[in-house]
Amino acid sequence: MESLSELIREPAMQRGQSAKRKCILEAATAVFVREGVAGASIDLIAAEAGVSRQTVYNHIGDKEKLFVAVVADVSARSSYRLIQTIGTFPDHPVNLEEDLIEFAMRLCSNCMCDADAVALRTLIEKEGPRYPELFETWKQYGPGSNWPAIAGRFAKLAHQGYLEIEDPDLAARQFMALVNADLPTTREPGQEPNGAEIRKAASNAVRTFLRAFGKR
Repeated sequence: MESLSELIREPAMQRGQSAKRKCILEAATAVFVREGVAGASIDLIAAEAGVSRQTVYNHIGDKEKLFVAVVADVSARSSYRLIQTIGTFPDHPVNLEEDLIEFAMRLCSNCMCDADAVALRTLIEKEGPRYPELFETWKQYGPGSNWPAIAGRFAKLAHQGYLEIEDPDLAARQFMALVNADLPTTREPGQEPNGAEIRKAASNAVRTFLRAFGKR
């Protein structure tokens, strides 16, 4: 049997998937997040997607392949949004604090609090012990593979004299941890933080970050 990383490679690279396949994946994501893999079934997923059991098999396959396809699909979208968001990093800031706050807010909205990010975290939490390779695959093909790009942006700011950083990788990890620290966690599934909550989390994170790494 193919490994999870081998199975995930092709779906993650697919483009222009059919509307029916998209519908099946959306339904499967909702079911896997809600029920876990053990509690999910092809019949339940087919019913949620409004298609027949055979249609699910024809488009994707059995439950194992469907789960892998869901992880690949969510990871690919999350990775794309992260790459796009990193492209808005303030390489030449006018107001360093405010520009970093705006960037942190975009990270929150696009990459950390959106439905795909919540689904991926839930799947990892629920299925990580059963599929130990899942998190490694996510790091290799999904958003986790792109976090080092933020370190490079901080290194550039340090080189330009905006920050004092000896270890850009450490600075990037601490920046992300600070941003995540104040995000509300006690919410109903599917309920995202509002704009005020995101700005508060981003502002607190950036101010603490600049106290540690800001130019003295």
